[in-house]
Parts: sequence; C-alpha cells; structure tokens
Amino acid sequence: MEMNFPKCQKCATGVLVPLSDYGRNGASVMYKAWVCTNPDCGFNLRVDNGEISIGKDVVESFK
Repeated sequence: MEMNFPKCQKCATGVLVPLSDYGRNGASVMYKAWVCTNPDCGFNLRVDNGEISIGKDVVESFK
C-alpha cells in the first residue's frame, strides 16, 4: 500500500509524516504528532491532552 503524505507548508522541501504514541493508560494514540522529514525545517504539530501545539522543539525521549 502506497501512502502519500502532505508536503510541508513551512519549507516546501520535506513531507509531514505521522507519529503515534501511547496514552497514560497504555492505549494507542494514532497520529499524535506530525513532523517534517527535512531536518533543517523542524516543523511539528502535536496533540497533547486535547490541545494542539505547533513548533515545539522535538527532542528524543529516553523513557
């Protein structure tokens, strides 16, 4: 199955790819974040507790 992701509107070079995570109770959260594949761009969009965050720094989690 081929998947087409949207082009990043910030840099127009990368594409936005979805990231999934797990909620507090261990339930899967599909498409919790979208990040640009262009490392020089850094655009990201997240949903946390029903609030949308745009452009926060993306850092590696060590959990």
